[in-house]
Amino acid sequence: MADRDWFGRGRAGWSLARRLFVLQVVVVAVVVLAGAALAYYDAQRRTADTARDQVVAVARTLAAQPGVRDGVLAPDPTAALQPVAERVRHDAGVAFVTIMSPDGVRFTHPDPARIGRPFVGHIEQARAGQVFTETYTGTLGPSVRAVVPVFDDAHQVRGLVSVGIAMRVLTEQLRAELVALVLVAGAALVLGGVLTHLVSERLRRHTHGLGPAELSRMYEYHDAILHAVREGLLLVAPTGQVALCNDGAAVLLSLDPAEAEGTHVSRLGLPDSLADTLASAAPVRDEVHLTDDRVLVVNVSPIRSGERDLGTVVTLRDHTELQALSGELDSMRGFAESLRAQAHESANRLHTVVSLIELGRGEEAVAFATRELELAQQLTDRVVGAVREPVLAALLLGKTAEARERGVDVVLGADTDIDDTAIAHVDSRDLVTILGNLIDNAVEATLETPHPRVDVTARTDATGLLVRVADNGPGVDPAGARRVFERGWSTKSGGRGLGLALVGQAVRRYGGTTEVHHDGGAVFTVRLPGRTGAP
Repeated sequence: MADRDWFGRGRAGWSLARRLFVLQVVVVAVVVLAGAALAYYDAQRRTADTARDQVVAVARTLAAQPGVRDGVLAPDPTAALQPVAERVRHDAGVAFVTIMSPDGVRFTHPDPARIGRPFVGHIEQARAGQVFTETYTGTLGPSVRAVVPVFDDAHQVRGLVSVGIAMRVLTEQLRAELVALVLVAGAALVLGGVLTHLVSERLRRHTHGLGPAELSRMYEYHDAILHAVREGLLLVAPTGQVALCNDGAAVLLSLDPAEAEGTHVSRLGLPDSLADTLASAAPVRDEVHLTDDRVLVVNVSPIRSGERDLGTVVTLRDHTELQALSGELDSMRGFAESLRAQAHESANRLHTVVSLIELGRGEEAVAFATRELELAQQLTDRVVGAVREPVLAALLLGKTAEARERGVDVVLGADTDIDDTAIAHVDSRDLVTILGNLIDNAVEATLETPHPRVDVTARTDATGLLVRVADNGPGVDPAGARRVFERGWSTKSGGRGLGLALVGQAVRRYGGTTEVHHDGGAVFTVRLPGRTGAP
């Protein structure tokens, strides 16, 4: 990588934290130095203003004294006024107190040799009766001075009083303030630098020492990946709030990403089992969960950074289509097993017929073959005549043959009558899922029952489709009847408990209802609304 500085002009290896640290140090230094300069300027101005106010107050007070007014008119003003001026100069701590005539001839001065000489400075405004201040270099050096007129009883200007403070005195006062100001500014710089360093170190830990370009590129790549992958991805904070929800997760869970992020998983409207899994910090691998319209495979992995718990990463994969295809494959496998069983049984019957013919018992052979053919044909005619939906008819024939091979009688109810037009809005795969899983569950429940039997009733009317599957097995515990359509419930030990859960999912998708009760065995009833109730 070419060397780049933080403005992109030739400095490499500077992380975002270091660049911000340097920037903050510069800003703090500029602010502190600017503040110190302003404070120095303000102190200088205040010192000058204080000096002007002081010399004006002293000059006015002195000019208003009767002794001064009388002294400027005395035959020997110096003798009368010099002691007074020197006493005031020492008491007030000023550089000089000069009392002079209206034309500027000194009556008093700290240096007696300069008495009688003209005053060095401007007196025109004071001669006009006004108080005047200025910074001027006189015989004692630069000073801040005030010139105040001395009035007689007729308010005529009879003399002038000038009081001054040497600039070196003001400079010494300012220098003392400047030392304190420098100490404060230095302390502020040190404190600002330390705090800036602490902030920079914290930022460095959070950004892992990356520079702005690396952070920008990482964000762009991560954002592109998160929105591009079809798999769902959730980041769940240790408190249970969703920290990140990508487009795939939003589609799979039917969520709005903007509303999902920052919301607790228990408030996302997900099934309880899925919400509990997402909120748990325990690792999960390839766990199957059902929503109202999808079969999801969920993986949960806790994440940590050092000793910090960052929550969990949840990945979601859509297995809805795969589960549907798996169900269809199971149905096809059942059909194949049924055909194999029938072929095997037909071979046995054919051998029996051949043997009877070889024994010369032709009439008995014809009667035997005709009777078996009539039984098979009666079942086929009964199913096809009652069920005009071809997929359901094939399913019932296959499941009946498969159950018979396992020693279970599947009996079609006398009131079974399905009109394919009444359930045209229901996907045939959902019909296979509902009826196939109910029959499989009933067959499994009766395998250890003497004379196992499963009664199947399916009919359509103006309200929609009704499917009832009853068996003479051990039945369902009433306390757990509400859980039979949840994922994990199963009549088989070690079973996954997914079949009935898929039934419940398919029924909910069409706004139907499911019921289960005990009547000498388990009775499952499913109702799907007609076309007007379809989603």
